[in-house]
Amino acid sequence: MPPAPRSAPAAAGRWSSIASTCDPVGSARSFYSHDRNSVAGGIVDELAVNGGAPVRTVPLPSVFNATGRRFGDDEVKAAERVLRSGMLSSTWGAEVRALEQEFATLIGAEYAVGCSSGTAALHLAVAAVDPEPGDEIITTPISDMGTIFPILMQNAVPVFADVNPLTGNLDPAAVAAAITPRTKAVLAVHLFGKPAPIRELRALCDEHGLRLIEDCAQAYLAPVGDRYAGRVGDIGCFSLQQTKHISAGDGGLVITDDPALARRMRLFADKGWPRDTNERTYLFLALNYRMTELVGAVTRAQLTRLAGVVADRRTGAARLTAGLGELPGVRTPLDGGDHVYWMYPLVLDPDVAGDIHQWGAALTAEGVAANPGYLTGPLYAAPAIREHRTYGRSEFPLQGVAYPPGLCPVAEELIDRRLLVLNWNENYSSADVDDIVTAIRKVHSAFAQET
Repeated sequence: MPPAPRSAPAAAGRWSSIASTCDPVGSARSFYSHDRNSVAGGIVDELAVNGGAPVRTVPLPSVFNATGRRFGDDEVKAAERVLRSGMLSSTWGAEVRALEQEFATLIGAEYAVGCSSGTAALHLAVAAVDPEPGDEIITTPISDMGTIFPILMQNAVPVFADVNPLTGNLDPAAVAAAITPRTKAVLAVHLFGKPAPIRELRALCDEHGLRLIEDCAQAYLAPVGDRYAGRVGDIGCFSLQQTKHISAGDGGLVITDDPALARRMRLFADKGWPRDTNERTYLFLALNYRMTELVGAVTRAQLTRLAGVVADRRTGAARLTAGLGELPGVRTPLDGGDHVYWMYPLVLDPDVAGDIHQWGAALTAEGVAANPGYLTGPLYAAPAIREHRTYGRSEFPLQGVAYPPGLCPVAEELIDRRLLVLNWNENYSSADVDDIVTAIRKVHSAFAQET
């Protein structure tokens, strides 16, 4: 039987209880020496969105072209090596197998399996934990839909738990409240590069006999104690999509220390075909998610750049955080030395700083792209989920499952009124970051004065 409809929880007054004890800037303030007085002192230039001169007229480095990607001779040689070999398939080639070994070693895992995308990586993980139809997997309402669709593709039911109001990551208390006898696993996302409270979630999963999957698409080399993100759960999933810390256009990797999970994921990526037995047979329902040799070779070259990419993103983010200081109504990211900044999220108090949508339009006009809310709405509000658009008209496996407005009030408040996400890049210069500071202070001064 499908699970009973879930009622929306009452809002717990989370926003009024946000403590002001956390100082995400800390000693980094001394890092920034740009003069703030031209904006902070009350002399405000006309906003570009209203016809004033923009802070920037030259685009910032972008992941959508060569200005914001680190591709060089090593990647060119890697692609040429594969093309000249004549072997582009990982079924018989050596590049993807070498990448898997190198990535497992880098992250500290026993096993890694390459696949065709980050969504495929998550599908491998969900398939490996092998839910029964109608089983539940608890996850976050703030992520890419690639986190959710693999759950449905394995005929399991996504259950959405609310999030921390400062990070957007899963709230362990909300996860605990969502556990039922049908719960099979928890799928946690490390949003924007900030690790979720994964050790608390691990303890919760161990207590209830659940599997823990980590979506690390935005969190390469994010430290969690003495490990990297992806190494606390049963399975860690990574993406090589165009915008991630490293990229081969598309591609994915999964890691685990469990040999049974590793084998099942490798089989699932190859139609359930046990090639190591030399049998042309198929062990279970599975897909072709194989990574190509071209992707494997380019990713091997990208791996050598990863530590530098993460370090440079962190350095630039520290400069921005220090430059912003303590703007009223603006919270910079919580960073205890563990944030790897896929994006740079701000959390605004709309009663103090103004409307996130006006901020987004104003910053973009100043030459600093900003995405209010990150999503149009929580993932459960998307038509595919809300209207149960799954397999024909069956609604399977969501028959009788409701995802009403207010289901995750903190997440909805973040998306609708508080979250403002800035693109972030390893190729930002100090001058680029200073321009971002100037633009944010300019917009803040204009809107905060009106609020």
